[in-house]
Order: sequence, then structure tokens, then C-alpha cells
Amino acid sequence: MKKNIIINSTGSEHRIAILEDGRLAELFVETPGKERNIGDIYLGRVAKVMPGIRASFVEIGLSQDAFLHFSDVGSLEEFSTLFSEDEDEEESNLPDNSNGGNHNASIGSPTNGGLAIVEPPAKPKRPERRSPQVNLQKGQEILVQITKEPIGKKGVRVRSAISLPGRFLVLIPFDAQIGVSKKISNFKERKRLRKFVRSILPDNFGAIIRTVAEGKTEEMLKQDLDDLLNKWHNIEKAAKSSKAPALVYNDMDTANSVIRDLFQETVEHVVVDEKKLFREIKGYVQATSSDMADRVEFYSGKEPIFDKYGVEKDIQTLFAKKVWLKSGGYLFIEKTEAMTVIDVNSGRYAAKREQELNSLKTDLEAAREIVHQLRLRDVGGLIVIDFIDLEDDKNRKKIFDEIKKELRYDRAKVTVLPMTEFGIVQITRQRVRQAVQMTFSESCPACGGTGTVHSRASTINQIERWIRRFRGEHYTATIELHVHPMIAEHLTIGVWSRMNRWRLRFFMWIRVVGDSEVAFDDFRFIAGDNDITNDYRS
Repeated sequence: MKKNIIINSTGSEHRIAILEDGRLAELFVETPGKERNIGDIYLGRVAKVMPGIRASFVEIGLSQDAFLHFSDVGSLEEFSTLFSEDEDEEESNLPDNSNGGNHNASIGSPTNGGLAIVEPPAKPKRPERRSPQVNLQKGQEILVQITKEPIGKKGVRVRSAISLPGRFLVLIPFDAQIGVSKKISNFKERKRLRKFVRSILPDNFGAIIRTVAEGKTEEMLKQDLDDLLNKWHNIEKAAKSSKAPALVYNDMDTANSVIRDLFQETVEHVVVDEKKLFREIKGYVQATSSDMADRVEFYSGKEPIFDKYGVEKDIQTLFAKKVWLKSGGYLFIEKTEAMTVIDVNSGRYAAKREQELNSLKTDLEAAREIVHQLRLRDVGGLIVIDFIDLEDDKNRKKIFDEIKKELRYDRAKVTVLPMTEFGIVQITRQRVRQAVQMTFSESCPACGGTGTVHSRASTINQIERWIRRFRGEHYTATIELHVHPMIAEHLTIGVWSRMNRWRLRFFMWIRVVGDSEVAFDDFRFIAGDNDITNDYRS
């Protein structure tokens, strides 16, 4: 598979596209106010401890407190003695990934092929979670690292097990384990890397050897480790001299972190259209992987870079609920608070003859496109897919196998269950950041993101009920009603308008004001200088 990284940069936005065989597979976007913060390290203060849910909330200086689950709490004694060294070294075979193994210190999803397949008839098993003895106290200072961006009304998720990702290694303070990427399959190379890294690691430090370290010289590995150790010493100094809450380490921006984590031998070209960013990336690659520096190119064409590589067209599919298949069928993708639901439809590819075969062809094509859309949109959480019904169990298994095959390229941790007799497939996919759609959009001010608003008649009836409640407590009054201009027009049109009838019926004066800032299905009542709307809502 041919891979390319295309970076479009403007003064206020960075867009990074990962192309696979010329098609957009992943998209990262960084805009003002929505900067990447995965991997940032804070000196925080415990704001609340909730043993009932085995978690605490940590004040780190953001608008919402960070969520810290007890399973993500490292050794608190280490922090209380300002990074004392008291652990014995223990060897392990930790998997490598772009987030720094299990420490989630990178731009998004892990790259260890974290696909969990549940084969029938065995029941899906939950991974065992360690249950450390946690004794967090309110007001206690603690060093934490962000592992998940804020999603909706939820704040960031953090952990106290710190990791620092570099180009070839991930440094893990207070954890003397050494892991090697499972993608390095050569036994001699694994042994060489492990032996050398062990020999240069200081006491009480562990490391994960990343996939890109394969074949690299000892000098390059040593330089990467030295850079990481310098970063850690600076974090120590900042933590000792700061007062919580405080940011003590700011990880790379999105564009540079993508190069650090995803620029591997499989990537043919990195194309950048902004000179300053090009020089930064070129310099970084020259210093860490000089043999790959010639793959970093500057784009100076007149045509926009995303148009040149066909990325802009693919981005438009991010916003569509309906995604067409080449066969004529289509997917309908609906996002809810709890899950994402995908419906597979045959569309115009519905023939009466050979119905099972036609359904199978459509479902196979849909399976490939669904996995592509999950990666492209970065859909996380529970995903339920309703495929076209198949009678043959062998055909159902073909769909399951096709999904498994396509998920090999997904960097997120994914669990997939076999298709049920009703044609339903359930998938859970790791959620690290907000879906890409949320970067380009925000909730509609009129409907609040629901997609619908109350009808005009319903809104007017709500206003009348409000007046009845208000009139029940006040004998005389003059009030002002602010509504959307369309509602205002409907209330005041004609001599015997709805508003005039209300004035006569309730024997009170109501002045109507058309206000474009009021939603179509909302209203505001003002008495003097006071907004009294909520005092009489149902």
C-alpha cells in the first residue's frame, strides 16, 4: 500500500492528510481554540475523589477538571518524593504504538494493530484491569498527562503514568521495563535493540522501542534517548518550581507529531505547502532519520495542495450522512450521544434474482467502506451496523472476515463481534479525540444540534401558556416579548392578530419585539430591565 502525508498550512489552520493508495484515510486538523493537547503534562491538584466510580477529578487549569481513573494512577510515592528512584528493573514485552505503548502520549490512536477479534462461540472477555491501592486526597498535587481530548461536555482524561515519545523510543519514568514493537519481527534485531537500550537507560527508567527503530544505529538511538532525558529533567525542574495547577510540558503540535509518529518506511512522500513548517519538518527528519529526508518535499504549485491530491473532494464525505457505494447501494450514518448507527442499503442494486448473492456483494463492499469511514471520521465508542440480511451462515462469516481484514490498517484499538442472525455487527473503537466532523462544525444555534426545532404553532402555544402562568400571579403588567422575527410577524399580522386577542383576553399590554438572536422555537419575556422568562416556564 502506497502512503503519503500531505500537509496544508495557513496562518490559522493545519490540515494533515494521510493518503493510502491515493485515497484519504485519515485527517488531522488543528485550529485556534482546538489545538492538540494529547501528551501535555500538568502539575495538577486533586479537586474531588469519588471511590464509588474509582476515579478522581484533577484541577489542571482547563475549563473542566480532568478525569483520572484509579487504574491510570501510578506510584504516588514517587511523586511525593519528587521523582525518587526506588523500583527494580523488570523486563517485559510491551507492544509498541504511536502513543507510546499503553501510555497514550501521542497524537491519537495506537499503531500496534490493536484489533481484538471475538470468535464464536466464546463470549467476549473484558481485559483485566489492575486494581492499585489508591489513596488520593483532595488538594493533593499530582503530575498527570493528557491521554484523551475533551469530548462533548466531558473534560480531558489523564493518567499519572507519564511517558515521553521520541522518534525511536518512548521513555517511561518510574517503570524499568523495556518493550519492543511487535512489528519488529526479526529476532536478532529485537535482541540487539533490547540489549543496547537496556545498556544506556538510567536506573528507574523504562522504554518502548518503536517500529521505526528497526535497523537504526546505536548513535541514533542514543541521541533520541538523550533528547528524551533532557525533556524529562526539564519537566522535573518545572514541576518543582511551579504551583498547581500548571502546564509543565507542552507536546508537539499536530503536524510535527504526525511526522514523529507516522513517518515510517511505508510513507513515500511528505508534501508541505508552507515554507516555515517545511523547514521545521525537514530539519527534524534530517536530524533523526537522515536517510528519509529526501522524502520531505515543498509544494509550490498554484493549485491548492489538497485539490492537487484530491483530498478536498474526499473531505466532503465527512459531512454526509449518506455515503454512496460503487454498486449503487449506500450507507446511512447516524451519530447519537450513545453510539453510531450505520445502515446498509442496496439502493438501485436490488435485483429479484440471486438475491443472496447480490446482498453479499453489497455487504462486502459496504464492509470495506464502513471501516474506511470509521477511520476517516475517527468514530469512537460503540458502532452498530445493520447489514442487508443474509440467509447463509457462510456468507455472514465472509462479512465478518472482511471487516477483520480491513481493520488491520486501523491504528485504534478495535473489538468486533460476529454478525448476528439479524444482520447486526457490533464494533467498539477506541476514542481518543473528538470526531473530525466536530473540528469543522459546531452545534446549530437554532436547534442545539438536534436537527429539528419546535413548529411555529408549538412555540406560540408555549408563549400563551407562559402568559397564563404569569397572569395568574400578576393582575396588571406591561411586559415585552422577544421572539424570532418570523414568529413576531405571525403574532402581529392583521387587526385581529393573535397578540391583540391575547391583550384583550388577559387584559395586559404585551409589546412584541422581533429579535433575530432569539431561536425560532424560543422566546424571552422582559419586565423593566429584568428577564423573567424562566420564572414562569413549565
